[in-house]
Amino acid sequence: MKNLIKSIKLTFVFCALLAVCYVFVLWIFAQFAGPNKGNAPTATLQGKIIGAANVGQMFKKDIYFWGRPSCAGNGYDGTSSGGSNKAVSNKEYLTEVEHRITDFLKHHPYLKRKDIPAEMVTASGSGLDPDISPQSAYIQVRRIAIARKCNEKAVRSIVDHHIQKPLFGLFGPEKVNVLELNIALDNIKTEKQNV
Repeated sequence: MKNLIKSIKLTFVFCALLAVCYVFVLWIFAQFAGPNKGNAPTATLQGKIIGAANVGQMFKKDIYFWGRPSCAGNGYDGTSSGGSNKAVSNKEYLTEVEHRITDFLKHHPYLKRKDIPAEMVTASGSGLDPDISPQSAYIQVRRIAIARKCNEKAVRSIVDHHIQKPLFGLFGPEKVNVLELNIALDNIKTEKQNV
């Protein structure tokens, strides 16, 4: 009986240490060492927070850049992050990718099938990837310029200014945050309206 009481006491002590103290230590560390004091970076448009910059969002209108497809629940649902776990030999998966290719070509008639980057028709491992490669952004420039009735150079310039270089020039590929690109597009529209 003594051992049982000691075990229960020890369990409560470790629960307090690991569930409360450990989390508190990590929170304090994040306040000083983490970016944005450990909070998710947010994106704003006209002073209003419109989303988390590190979570992908659904954009399907031709006036916006599109991100990677999501297989997380109901399109970029943060509560069900994860890949589909379907193999490249899975018929259902291949049909899904084929549908995405057809849809992408429908909105980008100036492209050929071989020009579509794989990331634009396959979901990321988390299903919530907020970034695309610069190449994936550049192939969308023409569609956006036509839809917005603006100069392709202006849209391309937005991509140029939002390319994030690898950490220390070594770690990871160049990337572009889709939400930030679309905010920049909407800011150009707002600036034109205010003139």
